[in-house]
Amino acid sequence: MDINEFIMSNEAVIRLSFFLGIFAVMALWEFLAPRRALTVSKVLRWSNNLGLVFLNTFILRLIFPAAAVGVAAFSSEQGWGLFNYYEVSPVVAILASVVIMDFVIYMQHVMVHAVPVLWRLHRVHHADLDYDVTTGARFHPIEIILSMLIKFATILLLGPPVVAVVIFEVMLNATAMFNHGNVRLNPVVDKWLRLLLVTPDMHRVHHSVEDDETNSNFGFSLPWWDRLFGTYRDQPRGGHENMTIGIRTFREPKMASWISGML
Repeated sequence: MDINEFIMSNEAVIRLSFFLGIFAVMALWEFLAPRRALTVSKVLRWSNNLGLVFLNTFILRLIFPAAAVGVAAFSSEQGWGLFNYYEVSPVVAILASVVIMDFVIYMQHVMVHAVPVLWRLHRVHHADLDYDVTTGARFHPIEIILSMLIKFATILLLGPPVVAVVIFEVMLNATAMFNHGNVRLNPVVDKWLRLLLVTPDMHRVHHSVEDDETNSNFGFSLPWWDRLFGTYRDQPRGGHENMTIGIRTFREPKMASWISGML
């Protein structure tokens, strides 16, 4: 069995293992060294946010059983996509694919803020009144489907190696939980780390109720796109402990926490 066959056979197990492991680490870190005091019942928020995770996973597996990895394998078999057409080293293809797919996610994130009908879906993510590891997985099911379709189109055009898609999916999932973590990070470590990764303090600014702060720091994994396109903001005006998280029009905990109140 080669690496592609192993990944195809165990893709769900690989992703679930990373999800559970990183979630456990982040939840423990939040318990031991929280950045902010929570304002809403954790039971209420976590039941909603994790409920959306299970719902979205079920819907995606029902509609797209092969997922992004299956599309990458199909693209490879058909010889479709840039990296299947031009011969490049596997390492270059993997690294370039991960970086390009991350850029596409950045542009997608900018788009869902700029287009009103897409913002109506994406605001489910921003309506969380607190900011922790579960916020990183709180998305409207239709947005999740649209995001997967964008990934499919990118994979068909790019022709990335199967292993690159797995690395990207695991990295995106892991960094989403990390940079939404309600965790305290040494300022010096944060300063240097955000040169390579989007840190919790960097992305938290994006979840401010202030419009100019919300429309900044769109990156999920790599921080370079925000710096390159002028959407980077170093810190929130009010400071991390005092800034208000969420959306101004959704301040009632039940309205902001249950998806029925957001449709």
